[in-house]
Parts: sequence; structure tokens; C-alpha cells
Amino acid sequence: MDRLTELGYYALSRHPVTPAELVGEAHLADKAGFGTAFVSERFNVKDAATLCGAVAAATTGLGIATAATNHHTRHPIVTATMGATMSELSAGRFALGLGRGISAQWQILGLPNVTGAQLADITGLLRRLWSGEMIVGHDGPAGSYPLLNLGVAVDPPPPMLLVTMSPRTLELAGAIADGVVLHTFLTADATRRAVAAVRTGAERAGRDPSSIRIWSVVATVGDELDETDRLRRLYGRLATYLQGYPDQLMAANGWDPADLDRLRSTAGFIGARGPLDATATDTELADLAAVTPDHWIADCATGSAAERAESLNAQFELGVDSVILHGATPSELLPVLDAYRTIRPADRSGPAALPTNPGRIR
Repeated sequence: MDRLTELGYYALSRHPVTPAELVGEAHLADKAGFGTAFVSERFNVKDAATLCGAVAAATTGLGIATAATNHHTRHPIVTATMGATMSELSAGRFALGLGRGISAQWQILGLPNVTGAQLADITGLLRRLWSGEMIVGHDGPAGSYPLLNLGVAVDPPPPMLLVTMSPRTLELAGAIADGVVLHTFLTADATRRAVAAVRTGAERAGRDPSSIRIWSVVATVGDELDETDRLRRLYGRLATYLQGYPDQLMAANGWDPADLDRLRSTAGFIGARGPLDATATDTELADLAAVTPDHWIADCATGSAAERAESLNAQFELGVDSVILHGATPSELLPVLDAYRTIRPADRSGPAALPTNPGRIR
């Protein structure tokens, strides 16, 4: 079966998280021809390094990426060791994705906010370590370290992804990263702007703008789900993001703050007992859906399998190279993959297909 290297899915994307389901998911996704499994991280039972290792052991052709982990929660040597081990274990299928994270969470944990300067510094450090370099007396935005050395050269070294929707960080990604992962619930216009920012950043850094692989992320929610489940995955998930970082998502899309105020006035939002996609009741989800503007979810992949496939295919017209189907398990996405294969352009397959590693474009 032809592997759809331009398509990925998020591993364990539903609540509650059950890590034991990961292996079966990954095995099925590998067999079905998915391109990449993306592993996000939460500080509970969703450690990215552990989960990525499990995906590598359960598969033979699936790309693997963290999307995302945060560099300041591990010592650089620990992160470098993770990347080196994953590259060897997966035979070069792994890419390390980093992001800024959520400021409120870092305040609670007593960690500093992640800056662009830190991301640039840690990216350079990791590449030097994977090349086999001994780094003596480093003092930079990512920290001060007397000696950093893995003692081995990693071949191939893992590509580096940045996960972001901020214009400044998108431009930074174009300057320093091998790939970029955008955010779920970006509008078509926001995605176009994000792609332009990445390419602009690459040009300003003297890089080939087409050398950075850009992944969009699309909420993929089918009509076959029962109504409550559909509302939870679509409106509940969007509301959860607006709990965590409303300013960034609203700004990226140019959405009207008055609409956010109406969402925040619902009983579910006011009395939230945690992430809304995990804790909201049926009634609260219906209330969220009732006040969410239609254009906020217009660019999601909804409806029948054929309609969802068409929505995913349309993402490529926005300038992205690859698409992540978010919010559904591989087994739920099989009909979408079948429908996509019937409309997949010939220039995405065969010799023109993208590499398996999600951080490489050629």
C-alpha cells in the first residue's frame, strides 16, 4: 500500500489518555499507510520520550515526531540523548518538535517562559551535540553549561521542528528549523499567513524557503460520531484551547473578541472543572456550540469521509506541505484515508512523495 507520507495523526488525542492504546494505534496507522504519528506531551501519563519509543518499536515505516515538548523541562544532554536514541531506534524516522508551551503552566511549575532566543540557542546546541561536538563553557539564552558532550555522532541526526502560531516564532522557524507544525483551528487565511511568515523567515536567513516542511493541523470530526462526542471533539476542543491561550489563537485568526466574551459567559466556561474537552457536560457542550461562530470551525474537516478528505486536500492549496488529522484515532480515520486516496494528486506519490521523516522535505 502506498504510504501517505504527507498525512499524519496525533497519537492518544482523546481523553482520558490511556497509554496502553498507543501501540495498537501505531501498528494500525503503520499498516494503513499513514505518514507520521505526532506525540504531544502532558505532565501526567503522556511523557513524549516514552511514547515515541513505543511507536518506534511498534512500527517499521511510520514517521515519528514530538509536537511538542519543551526544551527547558529537560537538561540539554537529556534531550540530546532522547533524540539520538530515537534516531537509532527508529532508523532515522524521528523528528524532535519543540514549542513555547503555556505561560500559565510555567508560572505554576516555577519555570521561566520560553523565548525565541532560547529556541534558537537550544536548536544550535542539539545539532552540535548530534554532530559529535564537545561543547565547552557554553553560556547562552538556553543556559550555562561547563561541558556538553554525547560522545557519539548521530547519523542521521533528528530534524528539528518548531510548533507555533505566533508570527514572530513562525519567522524564527523559517530561519532555524527543518519543519513547522501549525495549530489546530487556524482559518484558511491564518494558515496562508503562517506559511508566508515561515517562508519569509527562511528568505531573510538566506535559506531556501521551500526547504522547510510545513504541517497544518486540522480537526477531523465525522458525522458518524454521536452528537455529544462530535460536540466534544469540535467545540469542546476549541474551547479548551481558548482556556489556555486565547490571545494567541484569537490574534492568529483575527477573530472578534466579542465572540470570545460570549463563549466565556457560558456556564460551562465559567464553572470549568478542567479542560472543557475532558470535563464539560452534554448541556455545557451544547451551550458552547450554540455561541461559537460558524466561521470559527468552517475550515475543519467535518461531515462524511469524502467531505473530510476534500477538506484535507484543500489544505495543500494554502501552501502547506503536509497535514495532520487531529482529534480522531487511526481506526476512525481509515474511511477518510480511503476517500483521500481516490482524490490524491499523482504528484504526491511515487518518486515525488515526501520523505518518511516528518522533518525532512527532500
